[in-house]
Amino acid sequence: MLLVVDVGNTNIVAGVFEDKTLKVHWRFSTDRSKTADEFGIMLRSMFAYSDVEMDKISSVIISSVVPPLTNVIKSAITMTTDIDPLVIGPGIKSGIAIKMDDPRTVGSDLIATAAGAADEYGAPVIIIDIGTATTITMVDDSKAYIGGVIMPGAQVSVDSLASRTAQLPRISIEAPERIIGKNTIGSMQSGIIYGNASCIDGMIDRFVEEIGIKEPITVVATGGLSKIIVPHCKKDIIIDQDLLLKGLRIIYNKNI
Repeated sequence: MLLVVDVGNTNIVAGVFEDKTLKVHWRFSTDRSKTADEFGIMLRSMFAYSDVEMDKISSVIISSVVPPLTNVIKSAITMTTDIDPLVIGPGIKSGIAIKMDDPRTVGSDLIATAAGAADEYGAPVIIIDIGTATTITMVDDSKAYIGGVIMPGAQVSVDSLASRTAQLPRISIEAPERIIGKNTIGSMQSGIIYGNASCIDGMIDRFVEEIGIKEPITVVATGGLSKIIVPHCKKDIIIDQDLLLKGLRIIYNKNI
């Protein structure tokens, strides 16, 4: 079995694949203060409360956008499984050509979601990842990653409004009953939900216009907030919250 781990800015997501089947997956908060021993205990606990036995894990792959935690997580996995994980970085085969000014600067999470989307849904494909940041990226019809946009995520926007204004409160990210808010909280929720949804719809149009695609293009969304925001988009968007984990499995298989 293959253990896949993505270390993100807000959450660490892990899952176990048996062949192409995702047997179990977990999500827990990214804590930069934890030691390898503490992460090792968390890893053992996750397996203890699942139907997958840790000793059945034969290989591990990690993607990380939090450099200070990369080696900590790697050490925790090695201590608990006695396996040296494969870490996504320069020189790793992904099956995706990176057509960027400096390919080394592309986040490993973006590479993994691009690989997962191209394999699962074909190319060309637009990928929307709604997490700490909202990224909208594209793989063209030659399976090349050609770039995209990075925007503040919905939660970042909420936190910024609350911390940088005197009278706006922290709110839950959920859709209000109406778009035109009748109170402060409703107005903020509308701005976050419908504002982000409208932005995504508009960016898809701009991508298509810039590339010159005349046929409908596949759009896939992933990330922790995709289920909350994407249903309010007007575009036809597939939600696949396991896309990154699927991409990690694909990349691992290309490197063994």
